[in-house]
Amino acid sequence: MVQVRDGIRVAKFGGTSVATAAQLLKVKAIIESDPRRSCVVVSAPGKAHAKDTKVTDLLYLAHELGAKGQPIASVWSQVETRFLDIVRELKLDLDLKPVLDEAQARIQAGSTADYAASRGEAIHGVVCAALLKAVYVDAAEVVFFDKAGRLDAPRTYAAIKSRCIPGRRVVIPGFYGTAANGEVKTFSRGGSDVSGSIVANAVDAALYENWTDVSGFLMTDPRIVPEAKGIGEITYGELRELSYMGANVLHEEAVFPVREKSIPINIKNTNRPEDAGTLIVADRDPGHQVVVGIAGTKGFTVVALEKALMNSEIGFARKVLDVFATHGISIEHMPTGIDTMSVIVSDKQLGAKLEAVLEDLQGAVHPDSIKATPGMALIATVGQGMSHAIGTAARLFAALAKARVNIRMIDQGSSEQNIIVGVEEADLATAIRAVYAEFA
Repeated sequence: MVQVRDGIRVAKFGGTSVATAAQLLKVKAIIESDPRRSCVVVSAPGKAHAKDTKVTDLLYLAHELGAKGQPIASVWSQVETRFLDIVRELKLDLDLKPVLDEAQARIQAGSTADYAASRGEAIHGVVCAALLKAVYVDAAEVVFFDKAGRLDAPRTYAAIKSRCIPGRRVVIPGFYGTAANGEVKTFSRGGSDVSGSIVANAVDAALYENWTDVSGFLMTDPRIVPEAKGIGEITYGELRELSYMGANVLHEEAVFPVREKSIPINIKNTNRPEDAGTLIVADRDPGHQVVVGIAGTKGFTVVALEKALMNSEIGFARKVLDVFATHGISIEHMPTGIDTMSVIVSDKQLGAKLEAVLEDLQGAVHPDSIKATPGMALIATVGQGMSHAIGTAARLFAALAKARVNIRMIDQGSSEQNIIVGVEEADLATAIRAVYAEFA
């Protein structure tokens, strides 16, 4: 296990962790238990119970009404009540009404969707700063985007570092910053994870703690394998491979700012802070753990082309890829043979474009045959140790054969830390259980 150096710890708390006054008291106890947790990044309140609505969803709804010139009062009252109830239950000496009134007025007047959505984090940041007796730093003052909508990293890191002064605790709302035109701009949903990672980079943190409602990652989906073991340690690269297949505990873009400085990420459970969670690191000793995780997802279509002497036709693959690019479709995988090529695409990407794609492929490369087969699921078996363990692929394929799962496609990345197989959607759960049983 990688040893975490001593130093600043950036603690980011997700929506479920800050959903209620009771949850915020847990957050307070966690922060006060370790003086190294000097930088706190917070999300908007999540669902307080199963039938509740997230504050961010209410804010999007309020924006839709305001943009149409319709009253937002009925929706806004739910937002306001949520925040005021939290302040009252925490017995905070905080007059939140002016902040709420300003946000309501701007949304009613037709603010941008990004401004409206960001108010959940912005307002809750004020509440959390009061609870923690910390300095509130508006993300709009320290997180900046360039004209292309990308993070302006140098400016952002410098601004955050100037406000996060050693020796004092700071609360920064996640999810948003300021665009090049001065307007508020948000990350994609779940973007507070990215905000926390950016702050960690800016302050050269020793550790980025991402607090949520689960004690880290499991080796596979517990809905398929209820007894799935937890993952103690995983690399950034392994995490990216699993996230691609739908293992979503952390926003997929959150690894990039911390990976730049090899800052570990610790996924922790606000409701069980004593649990070790999962540590995400730059590199790890594979040891006896060949496979770290298995993830799978449905919803793919195979477009199979066959043409004699395809391998000698210069530009064949480029022409095929150009057709998909012209239709705005990204490619998932492209296994090939001497005279065959299969292109795997997501059904979400493909949409209703299949017939047009097939027609254009026919005109572009004149295949001897072309066939589209929907209903494929992809399963990723991931582990840094796979590249050094002889017989890993054999064990994988033997486990699937024993479970009587037919493999439709095989693809292994150049890093040799991931083997992806395509199976019929109906076989997805059976396949995942078989692979887990072999490598757990």
